[in-house]
Amino acid sequence: MPASAAAISDTIQTASNKGHNTPLWRLIPEVWSMIRPGPAIIIGGFLLMGVNRVSGLVIPFLTKYFIDGILYAHRMNLLWPIVCTVFVATAIQGVTSYFNTQLISKAVQRMIAEMRRRVQAHVGRLPIVYYDTIKTGQLVSRIMNDVDGLRNLIGTGMIEFFGNIVTAILAAAWLIHLSAVLTGIVAGMLLVFGFGLRKAFAVLRPFFRARPRIMAEITGRLTESLGGVRVVKGYHAESREEATFSTGVQALLDNVLQSLTTISLMSLFSTLVMGAISGLIMYFGGRLVALGHMTPGGFVSYSAFLAMLVAPVLQIVNIGTQVNDALAGLERTRDILSEPLEESDTRRVINIGPVDGYLQFENVGFAYDSCRPVLNDVSFAALPGSVTALVGPSGAGKSTIISLIASFYTPTSGLILVDGIDLSTVNFSTYRTQTGLVLQETFLFDGTIYENVAFSRPNASQQEVLAACRVARVDEFADQLKMKYDTIIGERGIKLSGGQRQRISIARALLANPRILILDEATSNLDSESEALIQQALVQLLEGRTTFVIAHRLSTIRRADQILVVEAGRVVERGTHSSLYASGGRYFEMYTRQHCLQEDLFLSPRADGMLGRSSTIDRQLSTKTLSIK
Repeated sequence: MPASAAAISDTIQTASNKGHNTPLWRLIPEVWSMIRPGPAIIIGGFLLMGVNRVSGLVIPFLTKYFIDGILYAHRMNLLWPIVCTVFVATAIQGVTSYFNTQLISKAVQRMIAEMRRRVQAHVGRLPIVYYDTIKTGQLVSRIMNDVDGLRNLIGTGMIEFFGNIVTAILAAAWLIHLSAVLTGIVAGMLLVFGFGLRKAFAVLRPFFRARPRIMAEITGRLTESLGGVRVVKGYHAESREEATFSTGVQALLDNVLQSLTTISLMSLFSTLVMGAISGLIMYFGGRLVALGHMTPGGFVSYSAFLAMLVAPVLQIVNIGTQVNDALAGLERTRDILSEPLEESDTRRVINIGPVDGYLQFENVGFAYDSCRPVLNDVSFAALPGSVTALVGPSGAGKSTIISLIASFYTPTSGLILVDGIDLSTVNFSTYRTQTGLVLQETFLFDGTIYENVAFSRPNASQQEVLAACRVARVDEFADQLKMKYDTIIGERGIKLSGGQRQRISIARALLANPRILILDEATSNLDSESEALIQQALVQLLEGRTTFVIAHRLSTIRRADQILVVEAGRVVERGTHSSLYASGGRYFEMYTRQHCLQEDLFLSPRADGMLGRSSTIDRQLSTKTLSIK
């Protein structure tokens, strides 16, 4: 089994065994308070339902008088009133059913839409740490699918459930009036049936709770697979993705089949109970009629009312399945709505004004989890309007420092100060509106070039958007397109080259007009000519802004006011390019090695000789390093 398929299996197994201990009677009030249905809808729905169910009892009620009065006693004067009453009752039943469906169904659709808005808004305001632990596809499933349970919980499921209770109570009252003996027999059988249902639903609930989790896991993996289809095809991994998806689908199928087995047993049990009740009523009812204790019309009416009592009880099998399924999804919705929001941090009470951009790290430490520290005792200061470059090997902690500056995370130890104010006490919105980011992994939306640039400042004028595009050299390729800035770029900007996507990302950051600018490998996907042009533009743009740059091409950061060399989560060197180079330390080694490697590759007459020339490169690096020293 592929590793990813095994991961899905583990997640599915965990989902199947997790969190189904909350009693159902406690869960329903919690979910009900979460969805907050309007009182007018509930009262109106119950009134219409009550009228509908009472009118539905008219026909079995009149059956006794029709048989005993008309068929046996030949009292034809009762025929017309009975027929008219049946017509009126049927009309009332149809009208109330129509208006109840209109009232409840439309209200439920509005509630589903509102709940989706509410969950999406909540998810969008969760801290970055939450997104680190869950797949995008799982969140999409929670937002779009889990709240669909309202359709059954408040919609037709609720109407049927409470309607059946009303019908059963009214029918039971009339049955007791007709024959307490027969009704006692029926009650005993229904108690046995109710005990069986309770056991069956206890078995079913874990399956219903696990099913949306399994579906979310499958959706998450499928979203990743489709989003990375070029990687999948590039490594000829179609069969592995098929196996991974098949594992998830099989787990979903097993879940459904197991629940269907229990539901089938419940249906079998209900059929047997119905048969037993029918047989007993025929036997004891026939004896009562033969002994003259009950009229034939009374027996037929009793049988009709018995059907009105037993049928709704038996329908609880289907309704209970729907309600359990709905509660499982809504329970997951409740769980995600209980996640603390990013701005719920009680420390973040300061609404910071326009910042100068003086940033300080004081003995900052950070860990994504308690067992894996990423930063240790990091300290440095960046003056307003200065450019700070971070260099070092992959995994050293450069991107983590950038994420802390952007307030995506909060340090686990130490302080980050902005203009002397502890960043962990600053309201997110008042700070992030003054930052601009160009991340290493460029993300663009499926829209036009103009819309993606204007994303950082939707209220910006067209002149401002186009000006940012000119600085970032977006105009060089946009003006050549048929639709120019109205060109649809596809999901994640797939219709553009990597360099074009990065230029749009840079233009988006420039339009934000930030006081603090973050460039994480901002020019990594640009050709040398485009990079040189943008570097020239950035020289003017960065003036007056505190800028942080991550760059692996060290030649691009030689003009930085300070360079921080980060290794193993620590700042091991700091200074300007010239001072660090002159010191002959770690930065000197990195810079020399990079230039020697580039020179060696450029002068190499054979492109296929790379794999066997590592020792030659090392000798050249050693020779050049010694000569420079």
